[in-house]
Amino acid sequence: MAEWLGKALQKLLHQFESGRNLLIIIPLPLEREFFIMTLKFLHWLGIIACFSLVISCFLPWAYYADAHIVNEADRTFTGFYSFQNNYGKPGKMLVLTAVISFILILLPKIWAKRTNLFVCALGVGYAIKTYILFVSCYNAYCPEKKMGIYFMLLATIVMLICSAFPSLALQTITKTDKD
Repeated sequence: MAEWLGKALQKLLHQFESGRNLLIIIPLPLEREFFIMTLKFLHWLGIIACFSLVISCFLPWAYYADAHIVNEADRTFTGFYSFQNNYGKPGKMLVLTAVISFILILLPKIWAKRTNLFVCALGVGYAIKTYILFVSCYNAYCPEKKMGIYFMLLATIVMLICSAFPSLALQTITKTDKD
């Protein structure tokens, strides 16, 4: 009985070993092709979001019609300008985040994709903090929100989504019979 089982197992093993060398081409299902195309699209969308984040730092973020700001031109705040530097220059940090993320998107290394996810998460956190800082009401006065602050927040969120789904072809290592 044991001899019969041994021969049967050897035949079964032989079938699997010979089947390993066969080249079978299986067409991808439509959903998988769509997913791969989406990943390629997200790669380019992440690059566009980096450029839009830099541009949004130069756009107006908020308008303060407060009485203590005498000059009309000083009432519109951007990422690089706030009256007497009251809110700092968050545009510097956001531009740095966009540049680092842009470089990491272009690098085809797994460590770059993981680092990019971390950098973009920090960027979103900083963008939310900046949004709250610029649009919060004070002394019963609420500033007027401009397009640039929404554009900045949207660009950082898109960068985070694109970094969560990187376009990277991983190499698989297969064991050959010679090993």
